[in-house]
Amino acid sequence: MSEQFDLMFVSKQPQPKKPQALVVLLHGVGGNETNLVDLLADASPDTLVVMPRGPMAMGAGQYGWFRVNFTSTGPVINEAEAEQSRQTLLKFVAQLQSAYGISAEKTVIAGFSQGGILSASVGLSAPHLVAGFGILSGRILPEIKPHVAEKAQLAHLCAFIGHGEYDRTLPVMWAHRSDEVLQELGVKHQTRLYPMDHGISATIQADFSCWVHDIASGV
Repeated sequence: MSEQFDLMFVSKQPQPKKPQALVVLLHGVGGNETNLVDLLADASPDTLVVMPRGPMAMGAGQYGWFRVNFTSTGPVINEAEAEQSRQTLLKFVAQLQSAYGISAEKTVIAGFSQGGILSASVGLSAPHLVAGFGILSGRILPEIKPHVAEKAQLAHLCAFIGHGEYDRTLPVMWAHRSDEVLQELGVKHQTRLYPMDHGISATIQADFSCWVHDIASGV
């Protein structure tokens, strides 16, 4: 990890010499920075795709953004750890933009499961940093509400919600709740449900790639 970045990361190769857009992809709990290397395999050659490693070691090759317990009444998070990871990601995205000369208007943050959760937290709390965020089999934390920016500041954002109808880890109700939250906040978004469990299918990958391409190209 370079001293100029707060998180270790890998990037899609070949890395563009003069990137015009930035996509930051966040892995889920217990994953690592290599998990999403194929998610944007067809990304534009001038798009820098960065995959950071979560700051919390959870085992050999396993990392996360915060600890969570799955209970009969739903997931219970370590709120302090989630907030620390949000703050770290705010700095990390800004560091990437500065280092590679990429504007917020050409920046997207997205992730799988816990990575999607943090992507939503970053986008909704710091809309000046990104053009959009993607939640793949994730949710929007109720705990982020005090940090959400004013409606007017969110007006330019775009969001993508992709979720399995048969998700046994984060049931599909979380996708519906995220959809409702974004509607209330006036954030433009797509919500797409897929006949799958907790994961990323070829179809969700294709839909997500199209959504990212539209933002990166200014559509």
